[in-house]
Amino acid sequence: MADDNNDEPRGLRRGLTNYGDRDFSLYLRRSFARSMGYSTDMLNRPVVGITNTHSGFNNCHRHLPELVEAVKRGVLAAGGLPLEFPTISLGEPYLSPTSLMFRNLMSMDTEEMIRAQPMDAVVLVGGCDKTVPAQLMGAASADLPAVYLLAGPMLTHRQDGERLGACTDCRRWWGEYRGGRIDKARIEQIEGGLATTAGTCAVMGTASTMACITEALGLALPGTAAIPAVHAARLRAAEASGMQALAAARQDLRPSRLITARSVENALRVLLAVGGSTNAVIHLTAVARRVGIDVSLDRLNTLSDETPVLVNLKPSGSHYMEDFFAAGGVGALLRELKPLLHLDGLTITGETLEQRLAAETGTWVDRDVIRPLDDPYEPVGGLVALFGSLAPGGAILKRSAADAGLFEKDARAVVFASLEDLAARVDDPDLDISADDIMVLQNAGPRSAAAMPEAGYLPIPKKLAQAGLKDMVRISDARMSGTAFGTIVLHVTPEAAIGGPLAYVRTGDRIRLSVKNRRLDLLVDEATLAQRRAATPLAATAPTRGYAKLYADHVTQADQGVDFDFLGS
Repeated sequence: MADDNNDEPRGLRRGLTNYGDRDFSLYLRRSFARSMGYSTDMLNRPVVGITNTHSGFNNCHRHLPELVEAVKRGVLAAGGLPLEFPTISLGEPYLSPTSLMFRNLMSMDTEEMIRAQPMDAVVLVGGCDKTVPAQLMGAASADLPAVYLLAGPMLTHRQDGERLGACTDCRRWWGEYRGGRIDKARIEQIEGGLATTAGTCAVMGTASTMACITEALGLALPGTAAIPAVHAARLRAAEASGMQALAAARQDLRPSRLITARSVENALRVLLAVGGSTNAVIHLTAVARRVGIDVSLDRLNTLSDETPVLVNLKPSGSHYMEDFFAAGGVGALLRELKPLLHLDGLTITGETLEQRLAAETGTWVDRDVIRPLDDPYEPVGGLVALFGSLAPGGAILKRSAADAGLFEKDARAVVFASLEDLAARVDDPDLDISADDIMVLQNAGPRSAAAMPEAGYLPIPKKLAQAGLKDMVRISDARMSGTAFGTIVLHVTPEAAIGGPLAYVRTGDRIRLSVKNRRLDLLVDEATLAQRRAATPLAATAPTRGYAKLYADHVTQADQGVDFDFLGS
């Protein structure tokens, strides 16, 4: 066995199975590896692990086998041994009760498989909404050199002169159907044209937002976040990611060196500038906490006031991810944001962000998609955090995709006690509700039976939708899809299920929303609230076995990333 006298843990020598005899452990491992047809030369090479999250329940990842093969090609070209391994895959629309509940499980799977198996570096391959944060969380905790290869966004589709792309257009057309403005035949026709290629949603939803954040953190190769899933450049990025994984191992470019307080702040700037998903606040908080960094919602507000929206993409604007890629992608955005960024942090190439941006001068940018810093699409960031008597721990509003005419409001609450209650009553023609009211959904947070689904995009009651209403203020402890739009307050913390103030709102109460003052207040006196607290049972779930019990016993609130309390650094 060549190089047996080399004491450096490398390749198959890393993390030997413990039989009480290290030499036997290596001998046994190599003999079993040789059963797969590897030569002695290959078995002496450094090992790059490649996560394979392909699944029949994840349409976003249906092209991953081809990407994995391209990663292997890059690893081999750089002199390494590529070994792929499967992990959990989270297909957003296929999981019950919601994909977020299983994000932490996937993160643990990813972390433990990186930690337990012999590899010098890992290439993380994924893209769907909760897959990216789960893999980033796991990689941050395992802290092995890691390169992220994003799945890439879908291409849009043309149908009857209409450009369609998942999933902002899904919601827009469904609203038209609910409002009676198109018929069943038309909505079924649209259904077949919304998602026509491999890849993640075609707009700046959660998947695309997390892709941009991953590149901003320095964990994905420059220029790779926005490449369409089916573009040849995505395969070239896969090959380059495989090659870079060995370089990262040699330079010890571990996630803890790349994910720093300063790079997290850069990522927040990018989130705000793209008008990105509200979910990204939860995910970035969870990733940062894995390396001991807190994400402050007060700091988010400060950054939001300083960071304009520069990207004109749905749901905040009008374009799609393929347009963002053609316009210059994350690189063009970072160059515009340069005066606001920390430039000294390392990236996965071993360069600093400043060195990366210096090498990209003279690149063309489509100004209809990516605006200059001094001529922004919106003067302030896409997200804002709200605090007050209804949300002591904070709440999030995506103001770039909302109706500014509703930002200052004092109105009557119409309360739904659960998702089941919402489904039963929202389309009742006798529902006592008007366009000026505020819809409130309770018991849809992390500890509820619903496990914090993307249900915060409460449907406009049918009788109001049929009258032409497109938006109204909606408040909940749930999340919403990054592809959604509207004046929707989310992530109200503490949640209703554990006794947060949201649990004690009743229909007829007054709620005051002030985006200007960053306030969300329930206008009910303390004596009344005390009576309600005494009379209202908590709705937190208490499963007795399995992952559901682990989740219920240890999940944190939205302001702490909805991670498990024992996984933070």
